[in-house]
Amino acid sequence: MFLFTRKAPRLSVDEARTRTGGERPEAVLLDVREKREWQAGHAPDAVHAPLTGLVAGAALPASAQVRALVVMCRSGHRSQRAAKLLAERGADAVDVKGGMNAWAAAGYPVVDERGNSGSIA
Repeated sequence: MFLFTRKAPRLSVDEARTRTGGERPEAVLLDVREKREWQAGHAPDAVHAPLTGLVAGAALPASAQVRALVVMCRSGHRSQRAAKLLAERGADAVDVKGGMNAWAAAGYPVVDERGNSGSIA
């Protein structure tokens, strides 16, 4: 007998941008990278909540509470862990395949902490 574990759904960066963009986004783009990575560059409308804080029990920022979450990191590994953790806490959370690397490769904007052109650290 084989046991299969059901993996959580993952979004492409195009799907993530569609779900979190526009005038009335259906979800919050949650960036779970560490502070220095966030400061170097992130998606313009993302909300920051480092995975290390979430693992330690930190609450989500107010703007991300009681909302669907699209979780992103640099490459997609930490965001999978964060999405699973958040789902276990009752959140509607999915992660983004390829993370910020895929976001930038798709030509989507990346800004630094001051709103200037940023980079992926």
